[in-house]
Amino acid sequence: MILEGVEQQMKTWEGYVEWRNQPAIKGRHGGMVAASFVLVVEVLENLAFLANASNLVIYLKDHMNMLPSDSSNSVTNFMGTAFLLALLGGFLSDAFFTSYYIYLTSAAIEFLGLLILTVQARSASLKPPKCEVHDTSCHEVGGAKAAMLFLGLYLVALGVGGIKGSLPTHGAEQFDEQTPEGRKQRSTFFNYFVFCLSLGGLIAVTLVVWIEDNKGWEWGFGISTLTILLSIPVFLSGSLFYRNKIPNGSPLTTIFKVLIASALNSCVSVARNPSNAIASMSPSPSHQTPSNTEAEQTTEKSSKAEDSNDVPSEGFRFLNRAVTRRPTYRSLQCSVNQVEDVKIVLKILPIFACTIMLSCCLAQLSTYSVQQAATMNTKLGSLKVPPASLPFFPVVFIMILAPVYDHLIIPFMRKATKTESGITHLQRIGIGLVLSIIAMGIAALVEIKRKRIATDSGLDTIAPLPISFFWIAFQYLFLGSADLFTIAGLLEFFFTEAPSSMRSLATSLTWASLAMGYYLSSLIASVVNSATGTSNNTPWLSGKNLNHFHLERFYWLLCALSGLNFLHYLFWASRYKYRSVN
Repeated sequence: MILEGVEQQMKTWEGYVEWRNQPAIKGRHGGMVAASFVLVVEVLENLAFLANASNLVIYLKDHMNMLPSDSSNSVTNFMGTAFLLALLGGFLSDAFFTSYYIYLTSAAIEFLGLLILTVQARSASLKPPKCEVHDTSCHEVGGAKAAMLFLGLYLVALGVGGIKGSLPTHGAEQFDEQTPEGRKQRSTFFNYFVFCLSLGGLIAVTLVVWIEDNKGWEWGFGISTLTILLSIPVFLSGSLFYRNKIPNGSPLTTIFKVLIASALNSCVSVARNPSNAIASMSPSPSHQTPSNTEAEQTTEKSSKAEDSNDVPSEGFRFLNRAVTRRPTYRSLQCSVNQVEDVKIVLKILPIFACTIMLSCCLAQLSTYSVQQAATMNTKLGSLKVPPASLPFFPVVFIMILAPVYDHLIIPFMRKATKTESGITHLQRIGIGLVLSIIAMGIAALVEIKRKRIATDSGLDTIAPLPISFFWIAFQYLFLGSADLFTIAGLLEFFFTEAPSSMRSLATSLTWASLAMGYYLSSLIASVVNSATGTSNNTPWLSGKNLNHFHLERFYWLLCALSGLNFLHYLFWASRYKYRSVN
């Protein structure tokens, strides 16, 4: 019985439990089988989210009577909040609860928000009267109706944030990072996570968007409500296979503790490398005696290895003041590991900051790009394609590229570079940034062409312009490709580089980047309107008719800002040193 207990203990995953809070067992918990449930759930979750987010700007404009600029800003604020709340989900997963329970709670909250939106879309009395063409007396949604709309939207945002902050980490934690095979499987998981995210988006922007435009928005919201509800039992069905990381306490507490301690201990001597002192006191090789046995040499090597872990590294040296022999306050005494963890977080923040501009460009796909397509000919033969279905092009491209990248490109690059990763995470992110620059340049050129045709047809025309919406597909294609390289690269980069106690929070920075990008899009639009709106000129992005906008100038501005941002990224990426996890 004792031997069986010892054998069972050896087979457990240290730091992980199964759903009943019992130790997770190797061979039974974790692995690709467990991660497969997460991938299926991601299809359902993103379907529920994007089914409405991709078309929401049309709903707010046509059914809630908002101006084009107001509806675009409302969408960017909603999506920005949803992605920013991923930080909350990641924080709670690391600090107090497992990612397992955060997902279940967040899915229930999103379900409640979608239910409220479904009820409002179903009842005409809960919406403002529909505006007729050239009707100047109608008003946008307000009062209790607006309160109901935004309550539903931001409950959805809270639920989406919790899911985004917990689900990718939950799937990645199913793999053993101590083995090369486990790390390769984890890389494959992130590639297929983006594939499943795209698959859910594909169903959303084709089938569900078509239903919203042709059968009514109550059907679209209803499908999303049922889909997120279905994801809960699918996620629960994998409970017997999951290994759940035990929360290690608040990562923010560690960060603030180190920062405060380093500030307060500015006048206290920093703990120095003891190996230097040892080296100075050690006799020279010529004075060593033959009694220095092999066992003693082994002990010396072990001691040096331990010493290296007891001394802060040279980077961010001001933080080393947090590790002192005589701290100003005992409660603020920090270990070397805590200081090193904070240094890792500070190292990855510049990379995070450099991806915000790309997310700002991505925000255009669900705002102005949709409104552009709405003015164009969207017919394919006898079929009329909803403008919000334009993401079909990048989504299909991502679904093709993701497995090709994982099964063909990466194995080839591993052989060519003789490295485990083949393409580094930062190289992958950089490719995405370059693609976003190209996308914004193409978007500006397409808008110039659309605007020229609108001028020839009459800027106040209501009928669709004689230009195919396929022209818009080019900017979708390049931005979709940028999304694949950057999102998958960021998820794996943050998860791999972050300390194990902060992985959910760090991985959530991927979604926080999207959030800041959506907010930045609204900010840039507001600044542009303020700067260009004078007594003699109308603002670039103002009015009810998109044909009167100077959208091409706005796109050129984003292209230029993206180019400067890429140079900024090169500065930090070229100086970044990956940490070893072996």
